[in-house]
Amino acid sequence: MTNTENSDGDSNALAGSILCRQNYYSTAHIVINQGGTSSGKTYAIQQVLFLLACEAEKQVITVVGQDIPNLKAGVVRDALSIYSSSEVLQAMIKNYNKTDRVFEFHNGSIMEYKSYADAQDAKSGKRDYLFINEANGVEWGVFTELSLRTKKKIFIDYNPNSAFWVHDNLIGKPAVQLIISDHRHNPFLSEQMRHKIETLKDADIELWRVYARGLTGKITGLVLNNWHLCEKIPEGAKLLAAGLDFGFTNDETGFILVYKQGGELWIEEVLYETGLTNPDISKRLTDWGVSKSVEIVADSAEPKSIEELRRLGWYVTGAKKGPDSVKNSIDILKRYNLGITRQSVNLRNELGRYKWRTDRTGKTLNEPVDTWNHLIDPLRYIALNKLGANKLNKTKSWLPKRDSQPADFASMLLLK
Repeated sequence: MTNTENSDGDSNALAGSILCRQNYYSTAHIVINQGGTSSGKTYAIQQVLFLLACEAEKQVITVVGQDIPNLKAGVVRDALSIYSSSEVLQAMIKNYNKTDRVFEFHNGSIMEYKSYADAQDAKSGKRDYLFINEANGVEWGVFTELSLRTKKKIFIDYNPNSAFWVHDNLIGKPAVQLIISDHRHNPFLSEQMRHKIETLKDADIELWRVYARGLTGKITGLVLNNWHLCEKIPEGAKLLAAGLDFGFTNDETGFILVYKQGGELWIEEVLYETGLTNPDISKRLTDWGVSKSVEIVADSAEPKSIEELRRLGWYVTGAKKGPDSVKNSIDILKRYNLGITRQSVNLRNELGRYKWRTDRTGKTLNEPVDTWNHLIDPLRYIALNKLGANKLNKTKSWLPKRDSQPADFASMLLLK
């Protein structure tokens, strides 16, 4: 089987990484994978699941995430990458049902990708193997019901932003193995991505501990906590503008649509992808159904890209940056409740990492960490251009307007 690169930049041949081998040969009933970003843990566990499905007949394997959009954007995409890169695996699999997200094997095994609304919902079905992906987004009650109905082995993975039920109820218990990994365990990750992850140490030591070393942290001081999850943009919400942040090799191109209704902002993620040229961006937006009449507020530091998109027929304006523009745009956004659609997975992830910088003494600085913000930045651009101080209703004076020069003090007394 050949090496392939997955959606997170992780790349492993089947059974080719140390994480894959550790998970495959573990004798524990519950195998916990705590890891930093791009460690390859999700990819490696799925390699193990494919092997287990092929080795024995009629195995039922369930992969669970907090919701379907998260599954599709992450673990399902990685599974399809593993599947498409291996002719041997393709020969073992009878069918992949895209609608139900189920791999059917010729030997009768199945691998299904599901999400459960609550513990009651999780009582349906039994399985041989269970994988809880990004477990800090799944409720303890859901895990409990699923684990009671799992015969052989349970795999768990997550980024350790903070302690949760895995730390409280599982780690240190009998028949539980903890594997801690980080990007150094992924031999196929690019040096550019390693550098990007390691530079977190200069920006914020707590983020570095969590995402560069896979250590349990407590990420505090989030910049924007005034957001909530919504299923879709409300009916009748007015489209305010689109926001665009340019990227290419290591940084994603981010594109969002921002709506306004009832004094709240409603945001939908459209694009989050590396390696896109401007013609690629144009095609992605057209395919998604974005109208060329929509105003796109883009990073003004990229005038060449803005002009190229204009020549392709898009209505693009540059963000009105200036002194303290980052802080000012954040202050503007804090005036609103932000509704983030469920399918906006990457934006939700960014909001969970977007925090104020701290110095080496732990003192909070008045600027956010400038990383993993390729959807938050275009949101800020829209705040600056469409919701800035010049867009607010000015308070009107109740005093009458003067038609002439005011009289002197003596004249005013005579008028009494």
